[in-house]
Amino acid sequence: MKWIEITVRTTTEATEAITNILYESGVGGVVIEDPKDFLFQEKKDTDWDYIEEEVFNTGYEGSIIKAYLSEEKNVIAEVEMIREKIKLLPSYGLDIGEGSVEITQVDEEDWANAWKQYYKPTKVSNKIVIKPTWEEYINKDDEMVIELDPGMAFGTGTHETTRMCIEELENQVDESKVVFDIGCGSGILSIAAAKLGASKVIGVDLDPVAVKVSKENVKVNEVENIVDVRHGNLMDVITEKADVIVANIIADIIIILSDEIANFLVDKGIFISSGIILSKIEDVKAALEKNGFEVLDVKTMGEWAAIVSRKGE
Repeated sequence: MKWIEITVRTTTEATEAITNILYESGVGGVVIEDPKDFLFQEKKDTDWDYIEEEVFNTGYEGSIIKAYLSEEKNVIAEVEMIREKIKLLPSYGLDIGEGSVEITQVDEEDWANAWKQYYKPTKVSNKIVIKPTWEEYINKDDEMVIELDPGMAFGTGTHETTRMCIEELENQVDESKVVFDIGCGSGILSIAAAKLGASKVIGVDLDPVAVKVSKENVKVNEVENIVDVRHGNLMDVITEKADVIVANIIADIIIILSDEIANFLVDKGIFISSGIILSKIEDVKAALEKNGFEVLDVKTMGEWAAIVSRKGE
């Protein structure tokens, strides 16, 4: 099958909003090339040397977003709609930088495999190493290795927002804890919670493709006896309560979730929310506090934040 590759050159600040615009237009997958994702990360001697030099040699200082539309769609109309929506973003206070939108044609096989060359085993926290299923890795000391094949539509698990969630799961999860992963995507956080000793994990996603990919990754990591992946909305498919809920989504959805999430937590339960751009931190904190949560910690990494809060009694 032939696909149309849409390339948008923008800023780190506008990446989240433009990615949402692309997904709303029905794209089949998104790849983000942004050196800041790596430059802002704290580098440790124990980190795996996984960054290829090509990641930094894009010829553009900002963020490059590549997305893919099937030729079966009315591509011209879709691309024009994408351009128009991107042009509106500055009116909402977002700097879109160059904001250019270009299209080229690619083969499905090229798209499906090209990104894999940049995905190497990566230590994302004190204990967790994320390893693509096609790479070799020998774990050291107390490292826990997660095998992951995210597919074309999901992240590799190495983004700052995911790292912060995993770091906090290490602080909060033990064998007594039940964990919910809201918007589980590739299942990385559900699997991490299981590896860290959670007694039960429920992953939930509205996207049937995400549910399929999560279930496959859960099986590969041999944690099916702990992780239950469900398709649907949190409010519709879960009746249990958790000790810890993690949601790596976007700030606006977290604000909406804050109205209901306490109903799914035990007293003094922990809510780890991530995927929050720095400018939205205060909005998310205000929503959480309004709904009876005590904000315990605000973590930042690069352009992103994670907020750890606790439900009141």
